[in-house]
Amino acid sequence: MSDTLASTYAIDFGTSNTVIARWNPATQQAETVKLPALSQVLPNNPPVIPSLVYVEDARSPKILLGQTVRDRGLDIAQDSRFFRNFKRGIGSGMTGFLPELDGCPVTLEQVGQWYLHHLIRQLQDQDPSLRSLTVTVPVDSFESYRHWLGQVCQTVDLEQVRLLDEPTAAALGYGLGDRSTMLVIDAGGGTLDLAVVKLETPQTGDRKPLGFLLKWGSKNLAETSSQRPQLARVLAKSGQNLGGADIDDWLAAHFAETQGLPISSLTLRLVERLKIQLSSQEQASEVYFNDETLESYELNLDRDRFRQILEQHHFFERLDDALNQVLRQARRQGLEPGDIDAVLLVGGTARIPALRDWVIDQFSAEKVQSDRPFEAIAHGALQLSQGLEVKDFLYHSYGIRYWDRRANAHGWHPLISQGQPYPMPVPVELLLGASQDNQPSIELVIGELGNETSRTEVFFDGDRLVTRQTSGNQPMVQALNDTEQARRLANLDPPGYPGSDRIRLLFQVDGDRQLRVTVEDLLTNKILINNRAVVQLS
Repeated sequence: MSDTLASTYAIDFGTSNTVIARWNPATQQAETVKLPALSQVLPNNPPVIPSLVYVEDARSPKILLGQTVRDRGLDIAQDSRFFRNFKRGIGSGMTGFLPELDGCPVTLEQVGQWYLHHLIRQLQDQDPSLRSLTVTVPVDSFESYRHWLGQVCQTVDLEQVRLLDEPTAAALGYGLGDRSTMLVIDAGGGTLDLAVVKLETPQTGDRKPLGFLLKWGSKNLAETSSQRPQLARVLAKSGQNLGGADIDDWLAAHFAETQGLPISSLTLRLVERLKIQLSSQEQASEVYFNDETLESYELNLDRDRFRQILEQHHFFERLDDALNQVLRQARRQGLEPGDIDAVLLVGGTARIPALRDWVIDQFSAEKVQSDRPFEAIAHGALQLSQGLEVKDFLYHSYGIRYWDRRANAHGWHPLISQGQPYPMPVPVELLLGASQDNQPSIELVIGELGNETSRTEVFFDGDRLVTRQTSGNQPMVQALNDTEQARRLANLDPPGYPGSDRIRLLFQVDGDRQLRVTVEDLLTNKILINNRAVVQLS
């Protein structure tokens, strides 16, 4: 099969729904893909695949997913084999017990892998020419999530796999012509992402359509577009673990308090339907009756009460925080709010009227675009394979672990700051000495430092996956190389002794978002490691 006939796809893997898009070489346009039995098709909406999994047999494994789960009524049963919102727990430190099915412990990473593998296999059955894939990720995702996603994609038969931040993809997916500076507000099922993206036409010879590559194949897969190449420059971005799944929990808790309804898969599904109804009408109601158990529910909600529930849970305050953070970053780039040409609303949660009203209060209604909430991300992600270059920066900061004797605990020495553009023009230098006599090697643990103001806890409440924000004055840290083999950078010959600097380390992030390190032995003047990739950053 020739590369010119290879098909290019993009997957927007969401907490609530997943959208798949394909680049049509005949029309030179993106189109949303429908998968038989898996896709949900509603009037005036593109086909989406519900991010739901039901495990029939964990040993085989045999799973059901997408719309099939809903068609069989498996999403309303209180069953440990049913998984929703599982994306939120991937790469997070889980607390509590994970379910065990058919004698096998089941992690959320495993559920996510089953889900994506099934989708990709069905795509390949439907289109054997599938060779290139772009997968989108939330802004606030930690490297552990991206690493998991990379491992999943490495195990499928594809030539090229790329990652792209979701709001950056959305800016490309709207395709607003001369309105080049855009603020994207991506409010999905699990995350709230904001980004300011500026589209430019690079100078001749500057084209470098790489993005963040996970697998490299034929370059022709990324160079077959006849379109004029573009540059997407990310000027600012912020993210929070906040989405439609949280709102569903708040609504379920409201009816538990006011009507005594139990919080279950059934009531979560009912309140989700109420929420969707209120996107297009002032009042909503849901009635459920089980003719076997005679169990019945009647739920009613209007927009005013819905807004009050959002206010009680500080929803708009968190929107304010995210917007202020991204605007502060933009100002440091010389961009004022008035310079934003368009505000793009993306994701199912962005359809909530109260959220749209909040956006219009911040910007003029003429700038707000909300006609492509579901497919903009997947469609925009396809641009990476059509000659687009992305200029981005690191969202989290990074440091190395040390032992704080005063606190009698590990601390983190800053290494690379949040907001660092890449590739880095100048490396960061660090001098280290041995910490003990006759030290045979140098070991370092590199960590990714998240937001200091809040942490996200992920746990199971019975069969229900719950995420909860907690406040704190310490950053959330995920160690990136804390294994015996990975943290040993270089051997010392002769062994090291305390009292003087022994090695010089140079850290630098390259254009593919890889952290590279050079290690020089100051005693022997030898280069122990030369520009080796240590870990990929998010």
